Amino acid sequence: MRFRLQTVKLDRSAGPIRRSLQYGFYDWTREMPRPKRIITYVSFILQGYVFYFLLMWAFRLPEWLDPYFLVLPRRPVGYVLVLLLYLTGGYIQKAMLTSEFLRKTQLETDQIAARQIQQTLQPGKLEDLPGYEVQTFYKPLREVGGDYFDVIELSANRTLFALADVSGKGIPAALLAANIQALVRSIASVESNPLALAKQINKHLSRYTPSDRFATALFIVLRRESGELSYVNAGHNAPFVFTSGSATFLEATGPPLGLFADAEYEARSTVLSPGSSLLIFTDGLTDSIRGKNPEDRLCDAFAESAEGTMANLKSLVDPKFNEDDVTILLVKRIAGPFSSGVSAEEPNQAILRIPS
Repeated sequence: MRFRLQTVKLDRSAGPIRRSLQYGFYDWTREMPRPKRIITYVSFILQGYVFYFLLMWAFRLPEWLDPYFLVLPRRPVGYVLVLLLYLTGGYIQKAMLTSEFLRKTQLETDQIAARQIQQTLQPGKLEDLPGYEVQTFYKPLREVGGDYFDVIELSANRTLFALADVSGKGIPAALLAANIQALVRSIASVESNPLALAKQINKHLSRYTPSDRFATALFIVLRRESGELSYVNAGHNAPFVFTSGSATFLEATGPPLGLFADAEYEARSTVLSPGSSLLIFTDGLTDSIRGKNPEDRLCDAFAESAEGTMANLKSLVDPKFNEDDVTILLVKRIAGPFSSGVSAEEPNQAILRIPS
């Protein structure tokens, strides 16, 4: 394996002394294109030679040794050449830094534009669902993120909840998330069952995306009158239905999207009974929770209202541990006159009892 210097991973939670050391040892030239990086190194060498010359002159070696130590003659022309070498190295560094600054500024401008476009792809103000409370939260780690979620109204009093977490971060992940959003919208308008969504999107991603790009995803269709949930979990963190101190986890029913073109997925169902809540989230939430057993902390966050629960969930996100996009989708069924009339498939689910 070829040796390569690794850039320092900057810790945003570090103190001022530690952070100054991180900045001091950060190899900022690694982010430059190769030609610019070589030119920058040449400028370092030029200025380094200047200090070498001065050091050799300070030793006052015999002049006949100067050619052997690559030292310029101690004459006015030598002083002028040393000064020119030093200024040349400084001007080259300034030019490269200015070029890098302009490139970063343009990149930030593009990221801001991408952020604005991505915001238009996320659902804005959600339509009211009679008998349900819906709360959403989305916080990208960078200007743009690789998380996607959507709430789509379907025919026959049904609602589709879709969520995907693309591998990687930044603009590449955001582009793939936008692709998934377009696929979900186009497929759901024709065939809205979760199994069809998972299979068709998986085939598309397997064929048209790089092999190192994939996405975990959830497709859940809610029948609002009965509370029945039909879902496919494509390798995603298991969402759960929280009811009276117990949590029913909707475990994975297939691999992530885009890994295997012939992957098999299974559709399962459960019931969101009156008073119960469905919590869907990405791993950015659980990874940002301090301490062990983050699922227990999530269960403890449930309150009487969906708004109160969402406030508790957001308070669990610790900036010191947050290193990924955070997406939360919370659906609470308000106690009402409807009865589900559907039995849950208990063997397909993991149930966690939370002691009171």
